[in-house]
Amino acid sequence: MAADAYAELGVVKAANLAKVPKGLDVVEAAALPLVTTTGNILISEGTAIKAGQTVLVSGAAGGVGRSAVFTAKQRGAVVIAGVLKRQTDEAAGIGADRIIATDDESAMDNLQPLDAVADAVGGKTAETLISKVKPGGVFASVLGAPQNAEKYPSVKVMPVFATPNVKILQYMAEAVRDGKLRIPISQKFPLSDAGEAHSAAEKGAGGKILLVV
Repeated sequence: MAADAYAELGVVKAANLAKVPKGLDVVEAAALPLVTTTGNILISEGTAIKAGQTVLVSGAAGGVGRSAVFTAKQRGAVVIAGVLKRQTDEAAGIGADRIIATDDESAMDNLQPLDAVADAVGGKTAETLISKVKPGGVFASVLGAPQNAEKYPSVKVMPVFATPNVKILQYMAEAVRDGKLRIPISQKFPLSDAGEAHSAAEKGAGGKILLVV
């Protein structure tokens, strides 16, 4: 994986490579490293959620969110998937215990206190969700602290940055291979059509976009 670049060939540290699990399509495997590793770390290191605790994952319909939901369930947590109203049907299959529409003001007002939030959305949604975390709870985010975080000094804010982790990537890739986790792929473009792929992403593709050599 290269940062801000595309190429047919590249140099990478061997220590950062994970073997594609047998039975997993090698092209589709290219969609996994960043989102699955980030989602796992958001839960395992960001929230450090424990069995029986309740965590809300915002942006749960996306790749990072789905990976966070899966990881939290594997840790025995009660998981609430936070999605937009238009995504509620899609979210029914991601394995969360409950689904809440984060753009439904009434639903958010009635949300019970949470042990943790795993945030992959930011903005106004994050500002609302941090107010729902119990004193002593955790607000972990891949997008930094909400602008109103200082109003909630009893909530631990944990910024999360994804770094290569072969063990986590292997684990998450095997979960995808086994059908326990699904990262949607909306479109595939040849490398020569990278510009079109960017245009599709800007319009909101509803899943990962792959450039295929």
